[in-house]
Amino acid sequence: MINVLGICGSPRKGNSHYLLEKSLGAASQVAPDQVSTELYPLKGKKFAPCISCFKCGNQRGECIIQDDFQGLRDKWLEADAIIYSVPVYHMGIPAQLKAFLDRLGNSLFGRYAELFPGEAKLPRSLKVIASIAQGAHLFSGQEHTITDLINHALIMGCVPVTGDMWEAYIGAGAWTYNEVDRHVLEKKEKDGSLCTRVALHGAESIGRRTVELAMILKAGGLANSTRFQKDPVYTPFLERIRESPG
Repeated sequence: MINVLGICGSPRKGNSHYLLEKSLGAASQVAPDQVSTELYPLKGKKFAPCISCFKCGNQRGECIIQDDFQGLRDKWLEADAIIYSVPVYHMGIPAQLKAFLDRLGNSLFGRYAELFPGEAKLPRSLKVIASIAQGAHLFSGQEHTITDLINHALIMGCVPVTGDMWEAYIGAGAWTYNEVDRHVLEKKEKDGSLCTRVALHGAESIGRRTVELAMILKAGGLANSTRFQKDPVYTPFLERIRESPG
């Protein structure tokens, strides 16, 4: 089974949520009997910022701040693939999601410290990570935001994936025609807007490619597990794919 976690990084339920639903729907259709999807909204959740106390290093990666971080962290660790769908805030990702990513990265150094005694290393999780971003205007930071998430994928030892050209060069992007309504994209889709059709095609193609690449990575990992298990950097990846049925 390929477990796909869709994270809606918006503090409200609207256009980013809609794009993510489309992407997860396409992902599930790749192999309905082999793909499990979950949509996790940040709306209503609490994520305090990292305070750089480094106590997670002495607590097997457990953050001293107790909020919604722990629940999403566990879902993130269990997933084979992550699809982020976010609105553009100040040319980047929203603060709530940034707080989660900061704490995720720092806490995992402590979580996996036993694998790398005396060194500060992160394992190669080899999750597939896809990015969708929507802004108010046609050019309002969508590519900057997607690049931030690609950098996050690389730092975490994951594999960024794109949709299909020509709609999605590095990720899927959309704009809401300088409107702040939560359902702009849904309305524009019904109106037959070309820009919205392009955005939806991009979101759907990136959903499909996410699952396909996750399948390739899982099959390759299982086929070569004897070789890879000698290197601790692959331990969490091998444990995850072995525990996943199918």
